[in-house]
Amino acid sequence: MTDKTSKRQQEIIESAGKLLMEKGIKGLTTKNLAQEMEFSESALYRHFKNKEDIILLLIRFLSENINLRFETILKAENNAEEKFLALFLSQFQFFKKNPHFIVIVLSDGLMDNSEDIKKSIKKLIETNFGAIKQIMIEGQQSKDFNQEMEAESLVHFAMGSFRLQMLQWKLSNFSFDIEAQGMKTMTNLLTLLKK
Repeated sequence: MTDKTSKRQQEIIESAGKLLMEKGIKGLTTKNLAQEMEFSESALYRHFKNKEDIILLLIRFLSENINLRFETILKAENNAEEKFLALFLSQFQFFKKNPHFIVIVLSDGLMDNSEDIKKSIKKLIETNFGAIKQIMIEGQQSKDFNQEMEAESLVHFAMGSFRLQMLQWKLSNFSFDIEAQGMKTMTNLLTLLKK
C-alpha cells in the first residue's frame, strides 16, 4: 500500500481484485463491488463514480508500486545483468501475488472505451520502457550487452517477451508458476542480449 492509497481504497482494490479473478473485467461493476464489500451501492459512489474510476485506481496503485520497486532496483550497486534479472523477478513476484492486475493490463478492448484508461496504461508502459532502457544502456556502456542494436530495440525484445509470458499465464488460468517460468524465459533472453 502506498502513502497515497487510503485504507478504504486498499480494501476496495483487494475486493476489486477478487472480483476480477472470479468474474473477469465484465464482472467488475459498482453493484458487484458494493456486494463484495457489503456496502450499499450509494456508499461506494462516495469513492467512485463508475467502473472506470475503479480501474483507474487499480492502474494508479500498480504504477506507484512499480515505480517504487524499479527505483530501488535501478539505484542498487549492481551491474546491468543483475538489475535486469532483479527487475523482472520483482515483476513476476508481484504479479504472482496479485494476478488480478494482469487481468486489467491484458484485457482486450479496455483501452478502446476510455481515454483516461488508455493514458494511464500508456504511462505505465512508458515507465517500464524507461527503466528497462536505462538497464540496457548501462549494459551496452559496460560492453556486457549487444551494442550492434539500439537500446530501444533491446527493450522491445524484453518487454515483448515479458508480455507474451504474462499472456500465456493468463490464458492458462494462472496454472503454472509464473515466477519460475518467467525467470527461465528472461534468463534465456539475457543470454541472447549479451555479447
